[in-house]
Amino acid sequence: MPGVSVPRISKEDLKKRIDEGTSPTVVDARLKYPYEHSTVRIPGAIRFNGDGPMPAFPRDRDVVVYDSDPSELASSHVAAVLIRQGFRASALKGGIAEWLSANLPIETKDAPKQAPPEPGALKG
Repeated sequence: MPGVSVPRISKEDLKKRIDEGTSPTVVDARLKYPYEHSTVRIPGAIRFNGDGPMPAFPRDRDVVVYDSDPSELASSHVAAVLIRQGFRASALKGGIAEWLSANLPIETKDAPKQAPPEPGALKG
């Protein structure tokens, strides 16, 4: 399959579009461990990392995909999948780390629940 050129969007441009009411569909494509061990996401983000069925993204809106990798590897992969499906997709430059470092809006999500200790495991 030929490579797809994935455009990038800056955190400033994404924030501006959100503020102006022209918000794209935002997709959280972080890998399993970084996603599950984080308690934050970009507001309104839909979880999709390329595995499993694709959510029904609106086709009349751009899609911005982010991950936790400063090189946007996972988000670029997911954005390429979406582009091949006919979506107008881009990757967020610098991922969620850049978004967080600029103190841009976030929303909280559930953290992983720790399994209770095995019976007798805490005996000294």
